[in-house]
Amino acid sequence: MAIAGQVLLVWMLAAGWCLGGGVEEEPSVDPREGCSRWMGGVPGTPGLDGQPGRDGREGRRGETGETGDQGPRGEQGERGDPGGEGGQGLRGFPGTPGLKGNRGESSFPYRSAFSVGLTSPTSAVDTPILFTKTFYNEQHHYDDISGKFRCFIPGVYYFTFHLTVQGVGLRVGLYKNGRVVSLTLDQYLTSDLDQTSGSSVLTLAAGDQVWMEVYGPEMENGAVFADITNDSTFTGFLVQPRLPVSPMANHWR
Repeated sequence: MAIAGQVLLVWMLAAGWCLGGGVEEEPSVDPREGCSRWMGGVPGTPGLDGQPGRDGREGRRGETGETGDQGPRGEQGERGDPGGEGGQGLRGFPGTPGLKGNRGESSFPYRSAFSVGLTSPTSAVDTPILFTKTFYNEQHHYDDISGKFRCFIPGVYYFTFHLTVQGVGLRVGLYKNGRVVSLTLDQYLTSDLDQTSGSSVLTLAAGDQVWMEVYGPEMENGAVFADITNDSTFTGFLVQPRLPVSPMANHWR
């Protein structure tokens, strides 16, 4: 109502001017012309909204806002492809030692060895020396009755002897299958005791025999000696077995 009253008052004042009761008119205004030329009418009805204008330019970047609260946990995603092989890790601590295992088989199951000695002096020639004192003969490949070693495992053997000689001279031979392999001559200037020794490496086949023997004619006052303080010994052992591929090849010769 206040706005309508104000509008009515303005209209009445304007009408008074138009009827000549107003202030002195300027010379440039023609009094015959109505008031509508210089006086506005009642405000019209507001027009329709215009079309939206174009988007303005992008504004400046605002300040970073505060961190929001953590959202709820999402669903588990699909399993990814396996990654590449990683580098070697640090070496771990040593583990607890295991229990002791069972005793295994020997890496060298073929054995043949003997070591024997003389129990009394002998000077008999052309016959094997009988070494009847046994130091080692576990496989019983040495026969103390015949005085001969018999080969049961073909291969390479090592034989050695150490003899105490009584008298001024003695010849001793190492025999294989009735043939002399090596000879030893001991010549001493007095009738006291002396020592002689020798060794040989032989290749034997199964059935071969090896022994010691006083060689040649008897020498005056010469003998292989032994007592409680002096020994005469004969020793042999397998160095390397040479087993045949076929059992039929293991024949005597």
